[in-house]
Amino acid sequence: MTSRTIETELEGYKIGEKVRALRKERGLRLIELGSHTGLSAAMLSKIEGGRIVPTLPTLTRIALAFSVGLEHFFAAETTRHAFGITRTNERVKLPGATPEGGMPYDFESLDCAVHEPKLNAYLASFRSAAAASRHKHDGAEFIFIVEGTLELTWAGQTHVLEAGDSVYFDPRLEHSYRRRGDNPCTGIVVTLRS
Repeated sequence: MTSRTIETELEGYKIGEKVRALRKERGLRLIELGSHTGLSAAMLSKIEGGRIVPTLPTLTRIALAFSVGLEHFFAAETTRHAFGITRTNERVKLPGATPEGGMPYDFESLDCAVHEPKLNAYLASFRSAAAASRHKHDGAEFIFIVEGTLELTWAGQTHVLEAGDSVYFDPRLEHSYRRRGDNPCTGIVVTLRS
């Protein structure tokens, strides 16, 4: 089979368009997606524009960043169903980072085995007591503090959360987090897409 025949076959799946749609749906810039996948913004741009077809390992990195399976890019939407068990040793660990200066936490995806979930759940380790960069995104956000003390600034107001406390808020307003004190602070963070 010629490489052009293979390219034509792959073009029919519109992988680049699907990657772009996922990125825009999540409100990410190319550089932000790059920080989550380890791929350069230039390569992601070429993939989205259909100028290159990603290898399966590259596409898998992209799929993991969006909590979708490879079938998202190849199967009809009506045949995909959400179910997944994420084992402790299978959790995907992602550093919280943005080009504006970074997030004060690292997080592990608690739903990485679920393809196309309606929400995302993370175990967050709030590692910094320093002032955090503010950010905002669409959807809804919920945080449950497992241990330690977290300072949440939302809509210009600061709130202190202790172990056992939880908060639900509209993340379209600027918010930031920081650990209070020297003790570890961990929490469950759930985000819902709009």
